[in-house]
Amino acid sequence: MRILYITTIGSTMGFFTSLIREMLDAGHCVDIATNEYKDTTSVPSCYREWGCKVYSVSCSRAPLDKGNLTAICEIREIVKHGKYDIVHCHTPVAGVCTRLACRKLRKSGLKVIYTAHGFHFFIGAPLKNWLIYYPIENWLSRYTDVLITINKEDYARAKKKFHAQRTEYVPGVGIDVEKFKNTAVDRNAKRKELGIPEDAFLMISVGELNKNKNHQVVIRALAQLNDPHIHYMIAGKGELLDYLTNLAKQLGVSDQVLFLGYRNDIAELYKISDADVFPSIREGLGLAAIEGMAAGLPLICSDNRGTREYAIHDENSIVCQCDSVAGFCYAILKLYDFREYTFKLGNNGQKKATYFNIEDVNKKVQSIYAGR
Repeated sequence: MRILYITTIGSTMGFFTSLIREMLDAGHCVDIATNEYKDTTSVPSCYREWGCKVYSVSCSRAPLDKGNLTAICEIREIVKHGKYDIVHCHTPVAGVCTRLACRKLRKSGLKVIYTAHGFHFFIGAPLKNWLIYYPIENWLSRYTDVLITINKEDYARAKKKFHAQRTEYVPGVGIDVEKFKNTAVDRNAKRKELGIPEDAFLMISVGELNKNKNHQVVIRALAQLNDPHIHYMIAGKGELLDYLTNLAKQLGVSDQVLFLGYRNDIAELYKISDADVFPSIREGLGLAAIEGMAAGLPLICSDNRGTREYAIHDENSIVCQCDSVAGFCYAILKLYDFREYTFKLGNNGQKKATYFNIEDVNKKVQSIYAGR
């Protein structure tokens, strides 16, 4: 079987290394088409080492970028000459370009699979999202052999309203549950390395520093709590670093907020933390929250269609409204003050995380490739 993965930017391919390694070991050919326009968007080096061809296409995250028109032609030529059996596209712009490029090629037996990592239209989404994105996805579903959704809200809507040959639910791209559960680290030494007091109540958020990830609500809650023993570290890069840094300074909690940037030791960071905080405004699923649960951390999260897939209030998490500083204050204090409750949430969350085990997710995707 010859498979071509298409993504808007190369770094997205980092989510599929386990699956593609299994496909290659089974004797299949897997290649990649994407845009690698700077170091942070490059395809992980392992793919070239494994012999996967990496084609350059002109996709851009900006929907109106002229490069996307060029990408349609580029994708069409790559697929025609590569004689692929399956084209699997991820991310919205690549999904649009691929399905436009492959409309006629499907007549020769090519199968087009699109994984929607969270539609831009959802319950509570802005009206403009429904007016713009819903008609586009509805129309393009006619040129989709398999539409994969990663949450039940998207699945129900796509199954009822769209026109794909098949609609499937797959719980994300999977996580290595055993890795996050069993990672060993010297808690005190790691905290000392980061400048975190040994006795601090430490919260962690993992995610890009952007408006949607909503880290500001946690920083504001930290300021209202006014307790120097509570610390907050954020692992991730992004455009709001200066804003968040200045916010922490203005609110007088700079000494309690640590911006770590991009990290390769996330599993260790979870193990030295006391709570995982995931305050996103919207999510298709939210792997970072599930990884924290797998590590045994109690979860504080906002209520959205992604977190509803796993977060059960008072059972494995405390669920807040995304704009409620008071709600996050309450959640933090409850975990800080009631250790038995904290243990209960962490233990139950770890059990829930097994549902998203990468081995099971990979099997599901491979069965879709096989037409089962």
